[in-house]
Amino acid sequence: MAMKDYSDEFRADAVALYESTPGATYKDIAADLGINRATLREWVLRDRARRGTAPAPARAGRTTPASAGRADPPADPGERIRQLEARVAELEASERKLATERDILRRAAKYFAGETNW
Repeated sequence: MAMKDYSDEFRADAVALYESTPGATYKDIAADLGINRATLREWVLRDRARRGTAPAPARAGRTTPASAGRADPPADPGERIRQLEARVAELEASERKLATERDILRRAAKYFAGETNW
């Protein structure tokens, strides 16, 4: 099988998507982008080495959303605020992931539109 040549921009976007998605695995992100899991892992490790950051602990898989299985709100207002702040952080992370995915798709569409020579 021939090796595919990915642009540096695509690699950077793929790494950014993985890094900005809490609870994601290499397998999940690679499947979304249509690349090999090991390839994505290599890109992430190279990027971390380039930046001089320590590898993050292994991710076991997708975590369930904080809202799943949630019981009644707690009576303590401080606890309620902490839960709401956690939910806001979760939603902001989700928004970053969606924005990154949208940008990748826009760039891919632009790339493939320029590649057609009908």
